[in-house]
Amino acid sequence: MSDSQISPSDPTPPPAGAAPASRPLVAPVARLTMSDPWDWLRDGWGDLLAAWPISLGLGLLFTLSGFALTAGLVLVGWDYLITPMIAGFLLVAPALALGFHDISRRLEAGERPTLGTTLLAWRVNPVPLIGFGVALAVVLLMWLRVAALFFAISFPYVDMTWGGLLDQTATVDGVIFLITGTVVGGAFAAVIFAISAVSVPMMLDRQTDVFEALATSVAAVLKNPAAMALWAGLIVVFTQAGLVTLFVGLCVTLPLIGHASWHAYRQAVPRDSDT
Repeated sequence: MSDSQISPSDPTPPPAGAAPASRPLVAPVARLTMSDPWDWLRDGWGDLLAAWPISLGLGLLFTLSGFALTAGLVLVGWDYLITPMIAGFLLVAPALALGFHDISRRLEAGERPTLGTTLLAWRVNPVPLIGFGVALAVVLLMWLRVAALFFAISFPYVDMTWGGLLDQTATVDGVIFLITGTVVGGAFAAVIFAISAVSVPMMLDRQTDVFEALATSVAAVLKNPAAMALWAGLIVVFTQAGLVTLFVGLCVTLPLIGHASWHAYRQAVPRDSDT
């Protein structure tokens, strides 16, 4: 990154030749209350309004991507993957929210975010951010594979199609399949939430490595189980609201959650200057 591209909100690299400072494996985390997630949503909404052209533009991009992916699955005859793909969206959403985190970060620093800085936010800490995004994509593929195998085992004589899946939902086996799939998918989502609740904005803000960011995220969740459970529930509600509207609602709900997640990180993992 050239000097002309460095902004005040970007972390300052250490002087050349200086020995790296030792860092704890887990950053200190704060105690949260049940009212905090609502404050994050309020502050996230403020960021969305402050940078609405970029935020809604990114939201529209994800909406169009959802349309394209769904159409592609139908065209290649993999329409049975539409439902698990929609359910698995939550698994990769933390990586998709990076641009919204950067917008909020710059607004907090008194800067004016641009489309260029938002799209290139990953360059602040490329290896951990890209690596974590790839890892989430692999988890999504694993989830899709598990869902397909579970369908094949549960209904060995039913074609793996959207229609075949719908026909089975009215049967006892279909109900068991849906309940089991929900439990398994929920387990995937719970693990991803624990390691990503604050990790992506932390890697962006502090240039930490993946291990410190993930460990700190888990520590924040374990220290604040009630508040984080409420936050996870709100994420699910807003995300699913965007998905059930045929992805149209994602134009607003994804930016809102992305911005709010930045404020969740800032409160859960305070900087030394905040104390």
